[in-house]
Amino acid sequence: MPKLKYLTALLLVLTLVACGDDKKEDKKQPVAKKETVKKEFGFVLNNYHVVHDTIKNGDTFGGLLQKQGYSASDVYNVTEAIRDSFNLRNIRIGKPYTLLKNKKNPDSLEVFVYEADRLNYYVIDLRDSIAKAYKRSRPLTIKRRTIAAAIEGSLSKTVQNLGASAALTQELSEIYAWSIDFFKIQKGDKFAVTINERYISDTIYAGLESIEAAYFETRGNKKYAFPFKQDPEKNLTDYYDEEAKVLRSMFLKAPLKYSRISSRFSPRRFHPVQKRWKAHKGTDYAAPRGTPIMATASGKVIAAGYTSGNGNYVKIKHNSTYTTQYLHMSKIKVRRGQYVNQGDVIGLVGSTGLATGPHVCYRFWKNGVQVDALKQKLPSSKPMAKKYKPAFMQHMKPLKKELDSISNITFKK
Repeated sequence: MPKLKYLTALLLVLTLVACGDDKKEDKKQPVAKKETVKKEFGFVLNNYHVVHDTIKNGDTFGGLLQKQGYSASDVYNVTEAIRDSFNLRNIRIGKPYTLLKNKKNPDSLEVFVYEADRLNYYVIDLRDSIAKAYKRSRPLTIKRRTIAAAIEGSLSKTVQNLGASAALTQELSEIYAWSIDFFKIQKGDKFAVTINERYISDTIYAGLESIEAAYFETRGNKKYAFPFKQDPEKNLTDYYDEEAKVLRSMFLKAPLKYSRISSRFSPRRFHPVQKRWKAHKGTDYAAPRGTPIMATASGKVIAAGYTSGNGNYVKIKHNSTYTTQYLHMSKIKVRRGQYVNQGDVIGLVGSTGLATGPHVCYRFWKNGVQVDALKQKLPSSKPMAKKYKPAFMQHMKPLKKELDSISNITFKK
């Protein structure tokens, strides 16, 4: 009996060892990798021989088909079949296209895909005896985020470093055009903004969709901005601060979007052309020749012409109190008697008249007296109606809290 027990135990050990060896052998066996399924344009690309290319100078749709073995009569039949669905004259140099060929027979073209832009594409299906074409769009998603930063170099450069669209710089400059002088922003000024951005196929950045809330802090002054429609039935959105005060002023801060102040209003300045000391009753904004000059407020053009000193100039009367003038234009875009709206282009930057370089001299009158435009406390637009204020405050508070939260994290000392 003892021998039998010993033999049984030995047999059990050998069996376990053998099983262990089998498991080790199993681990050493290579595991076949599954092929990643690639889908695009509504097709499983794995099922085709795929060729990506771009439209080059001289390429035509018919010519590309002929390179794939299509005869002249075949090309004619295809183009006639799809002419109502796809305008072949819209094919542009530099646009990408994709050929889906039969995987077993790469000489057989089955599908031609032309990408009109990053979002839209056309599919020309050649698999049947009669070709057909249709337009499709990649799925577009909107992603929301709140970002904050201190100015480094310039607003546009800072926005770029945040990975946001250049359109955000433009939007912020327009939102705050009445309350912040962007010619005076400096390193260390801060801003935060809650934005919605477009993404193609959930991964490809496609630009700015909208701004939900923003604040800009310069020289210690913080300006909030929240878009709000006073009347839901009217498609008119304006921006208001945290107290429901409208940001839009009667006047823009400057007649140019991007520039620099090259000379300020002064009772005594050495004139660079006349070489003598005299008053400079305006603000000079230097900018490249041809830069659009905007009317800083709505009004009637009361003068548009040329003098030896002013060069080409435009003068606008806004109401019984305010008048503005814009000098040294290379080209005048309005005529006397014309009514212009705030932000309308009235001329282009030049150096006509007594000027040493391209700029616009911006002059400002209040009650008939020339004053320094940069020192004026200018009137705002129509305030928010009282009946809409409760809805605005309810809408604004969580947005403001979100901006303040990310600001506390980003700018925490």
